[in-house]
Amino acid sequence: MTPFMWRVQELLEGDAGQAPDTEPSIEVSVAEGTDTQVIVRSLAEQLVSEANAVLAWHAGENPREVTLVDETGPGTLAFTLACGDRSARIETQITGHTATAQLIDDDAPAAEPRRLTDEDQLQSLVLELIAD
Repeated sequence: MTPFMWRVQELLEGDAGQAPDTEPSIEVSVAEGTDTQVIVRSLAEQLVSEANAVLAWHAGENPREVTLVDETGPGTLAFTLACGDRSARIETQITGHTATAQLIDDDAPAAEPRRLTDEDQLQSLVLELIAD
């Protein structure tokens, strides 16, 4: 099992999760923004697979899974992670020569757009979705 799979198992056994660290969204170049979105999306797919392997093992009478749904549209690269009634969307909006990443989740909307501080915070986000 991977270290992340152990964290999922510990969460299912009662350990507390930790909310992901976020920071205000900033504009970056389109190249940097799309590169980061692709990296985060690739990592999300791996984490969803690992989380679902552990969730299936612990399914019992309440089976659940983490889902990942890609979304694209004019000027937007996005995906949504969900587990049960919780979801979070990670999107990159492209406007002209700049891109802005944003985390949109079920919690109270932020006064200003926020993004994950780094790719590692995606683990905390997936765990937070599973915990509820």
